[in-house]
Amino acid sequence: MTWENHSVLMEFVFLAYPSSPKLRILSFLGVSLTYTLIITGNVLIMVSIQTEARLHVPMYYFLGSLSGIEVCYTAVVVPHILANILKSEKTITLLGCATQMVFLIGLGSADCFLLAVMAYDRYVAICHPLQYPLIMTLTLCFRLVVASVVIGLFLSLQLVAFIFSPPFCKARGIEHFFCDAPPVMTLVCASSHIHEQSVLVAATLAIAVPFLFIATSYSFIVAAVLKVHSVAGRHRAFSTCSSHLTVVLLQYGCCAFMYLRPKSSYHPKQDQFVSLVYTLGTPLLNPLIYTLRNSEMKGAIGKVLTRNRLPRKS
Repeated sequence: MTWENHSVLMEFVFLAYPSSPKLRILSFLGVSLTYTLIITGNVLIMVSIQTEARLHVPMYYFLGSLSGIEVCYTAVVVPHILANILKSEKTITLLGCATQMVFLIGLGSADCFLLAVMAYDRYVAICHPLQYPLIMTLTLCFRLVVASVVIGLFLSLQLVAFIFSPPFCKARGIEHFFCDAPPVMTLVCASSHIHEQSVLVAATLAIAVPFLFIATSYSFIVAAVLKVHSVAGRHRAFSTCSSHLTVVLLQYGCCAFMYLRPKSSYHPKQDQFVSLVYTLGTPLLNPLIYTLRNSEMKGAIGKVLTRNRLPRKS
């Protein structure tokens, strides 16, 4: 039987959802509220950057792109979670599972690459301020965003191909809320050392490599800032990087825990909690971190909200 025909017949069952009606209602309300806040916060950031002329600079262009990726990333998983909470049969086909994983990991990887791009932007702005307008052109910014998404999806395709190439066992229960790499890999029967290492290499390229680039960029930034004699100048330089660093630590901490480890260390309950953090928590906290620590973003969002509240003149 071909993989395509097999994928139509084979179904996985998600086992992590609560069975109690009260818990299902509470879960649905909690996830719905969080998803609404995620969409509202990230869309507000995108609209504010688009409408405020003074924010049409590379740093905010990348921030708007990050918010756009977050909206798409959560849309891959959260509506499916909400539907499964309400359904009695929480199943997904093999093909549907692979498709969900491609976009989940691909957009998550694009997030990681874009955070590395944002670190490079801060490096150029602080270490080479005179050349900054010449280096960080709008064309380069656009290409870097597109490259982040394309490379992320390409690596995701390779990773998912490695995971779904061996046969699966008779057990079809996934101890998770959606199709993610670690829980699905536990169902693979003929998993070999080479197969597991191939998955680890693909995950390393998507997580460890951009993180190393970020660490290198910030080592140059710190060295440059320490040479500044003005205390106010140092504070201003570090304040522009603090929000980005906070998001980096949150994003990469969760991703490294989930993907950069052997399959034998998978623990369902623990990993379910971590997956909710990077699926719901990170996209929710990103807009809060960037707006609460940035007076320009707070002012732009305030203008958007005020403009929408003002009555139209007849």
